[in-house]
Amino acid sequence: MKKINLAVTGCLGRMGQQIIKAAKSDKKFKLVTITENKVTNKKINGIKINLNSEQAFKNANLIIDFSTPKCTLQVLRIASKLKKRVVIGTTGFTKKEEDLIEKFSKKIPILKAGNMSLGINLLMYLTEIASGSLGKSFLTKIFEVHHKHKKDYPSGTALMLGKGIAIGKNKNFYNLIGKKFLNKKTFPYGNKINFNSLRKGEIVGEHEVKFSSGKEIITLNHEAFDRTLYSEGALSAAKWLINKKPGFYSMRDLMNFK
Repeated sequence: MKKINLAVTGCLGRMGQQIIKAAKSDKKFKLVTITENKVTNKKINGIKINLNSEQAFKNANLIIDFSTPKCTLQVLRIASKLKKRVVIGTTGFTKKEEDLIEKFSKKIPILKAGNMSLGINLLMYLTEIASGSLGKSFLTKIFEVHHKHKKDYPSGTALMLGKGIAIGKNKNFYNLIGKKFLNKKTFPYGNKINFNSLRKGEIVGEHEVKFSSGKEIITLNHEAFDRTLYSEGALSAAKWLINKKPGFYSMRDLMNFK
């Protein structure tokens, strides 16, 4: 079995470290490069941490990127030049940056997901179905909980689920974004999608999509208890992407949802 030569960006971050650990115990992968966006003399598993560069990525078959939007676009410029496949788990992109990523996918295979959990991607699929089936009489809102260290809000997963609602309604997601609350005990439904984010403790992740007609409420939810499910999902995405042609893919394609 030929191993996948793997590069991991954002290697000092929570997910970067988790992916390195998971890849070490998966015989399908050989970790060849780890990078950060700052100079450091640290090593992980005996591998020196590099800056993102052509030299750093030249021996990799595939790059898994959990970093920052600015860093991701830097990685994609290099990967596009070197014809390397990229799995993106980074979140917080603007509409302009999302469009740029899709542009890069015309040259190289890219799989991008706001969440690598198979369960969350099933939840998004169900959200699309519910949103399309329930129609205009149901208002929506999304609630998410993460650990106290998470800075961005709403989470990338919450936004991903919001896109699921928009897809079901056949609407532009960016025109449906409502109010964004932080650490509120309660928050309202809206004609647009309202979000509430709670940051506390060391919670891995909880997400809830609610639809209300005023007479009934439908709730779809997911709870994550172990961060390894994200790294396992990212490695599954890498194995799937390694044989794909240039294109813009998602976990939905991996899971073969129609």
